[in-house]
Amino acid sequence: MPHFEFVKSSHSSGNGECVEVARNVPGTVAVRDSKDADCPILRLTPEAWAPFTAYVGRR
Repeated sequence: MPHFEFVKSSHSSGNGECVEVARNVPGTVAVRDSKDADCPILRLTPEAWAPFTAYVGRR
């Protein structure tokens, strides 16, 4: 399993609703819940990242 270096999203709110994103592994953008470091990790290709964030931003 690759070692992801997660950073908190700049779009995370201050009320505990936070996600962390890792972009240090080539060909992968990884996303996880910052409140649970052992939770499943969502892995996306860089090409899927932009449509994913656009979709989430509309919610």
